[in-house]
Amino acid sequence: MAPLMAVLLLARPFCRGPACLGRLLRREAGGTTWGRWGPGARRGAGGSEVLRKSLQRVVVLSTGSFLVYEAHKLISGLAEVHASFKVEEVIEQADYLYGSGETEKLHQLLVQHKNSEDAELLWRLARASRDLAQLSSTSAEEKRKLTYEAFECAKRALEKNESNSAAHKWYGICLSDVGDFEGIKTKIGNAIVIKEHFQRAIELNPKDATTIHLIGIWCYSFAEMPWYQRKIAATLFATPPTSTFQEALHYFHMAEEVDPNFYSKNLLFLGKTYLKLNNKKLALLWLSKAKEYPAHTEEDKQVQKEALQLLNSI
Repeated sequence: MAPLMAVLLLARPFCRGPACLGRLLRREAGGTTWGRWGPGARRGAGGSEVLRKSLQRVVVLSTGSFLVYEAHKLISGLAEVHASFKVEEVIEQADYLYGSGETEKLHQLLVQHKNSEDAELLWRLARASRDLAQLSSTSAEEKRKLTYEAFECAKRALEKNESNSAAHKWYGICLSDVGDFEGIKTKIGNAIVIKEHFQRAIELNPKDATTIHLIGIWCYSFAEMPWYQRKIAATLFATPPTSTFQEALHYFHMAEEVDPNFYSKNLLFLGKTYLKLNNKKLALLWLSKAKEYPAHTEEDKQVQKEALQLLNSI
C-alpha cells in the first residue's frame, strides 16, 4: 500500500485529450502559439529540444495520471468490499437479535446505521423502531417519536431500492401506524396506498406470508368498519374501498398455506374471522391454536390473552 499512497500524495491535478496536450506544449514553448521564437523566427535545434522535452513531460504526466486513476479505482474497490462485508455482518447480527426477540438491543444496533444508504439496513431499522414503539413499557411520547422515525426509515429504504419487497411491506405498515397519530381521516385516506404497497411486496416476494396476512388484516378492517368511518371514506374516495370477512379469510388461509403456523396473530385472526362468519367450530380450532402458540414476543403474549378471552366468551 506504501507505493500506492506515494503515488496519491505526489499526484497533481491532470487533464486529458488533444486540447490539454496543446496547452502543455504551448506552456513549454513560452506561453503563446508561436513559442519563444515569435511568428517570424527561425525554428532551430533549440526548438526541437524544447518540443522533445515537452512531449516527454506529457508522457510522464499521462503515466502518472493513469497510475493515480488506477490507484483510486483500487482503493474505491477495497472500500466498497469492506463496506459490503460490514453491512452483511450488521444484518446477520440484526437477524439473530430479531429472532431472539431482543427488541431493544436490536434497535440499539441498527440506530447506529440510521444514515446508511443500504435498503436492507433501513427497512430493518424501520421494523426495529416500530417494534420498540409497540412495547407496553414505551412512553406515549417515545412511541410517537419512534413511529415517525420508523416511517422515515421505511420511506428511505423504498427510495434506495424500489424493488425491495420488505421495503414496500414496512412502508405500508409504518404509514398505517402514522395514521394512528394523525386521525381517522388520514388513516382511511392512506388505506389504498397501504394496500398497493402490500400488493407490490407480494408481487416481488409471493412467499412472504406476513405480507399476505397484512392484506387479510386490511380486508378485515374494512369489513368491520363502523358506519361513521364509512361516511368518512365516502367523502375521501369516489369509490370507497370495501371488503368482506370472506375475503379476509381467504388471505389468512393463503398465508397459512405459504408458511404454516408462522405467526400467532394470523391464527388469532383466523379464529376471529370464523366468529364473524358464525362458524364456532372452526373459530374454536384456530383460537385454541393461537392460545397455545409459544410466546416469544410481547405481541405473542397479547395474542394468547385475547384468544383466551374469546374462547371463554364462546
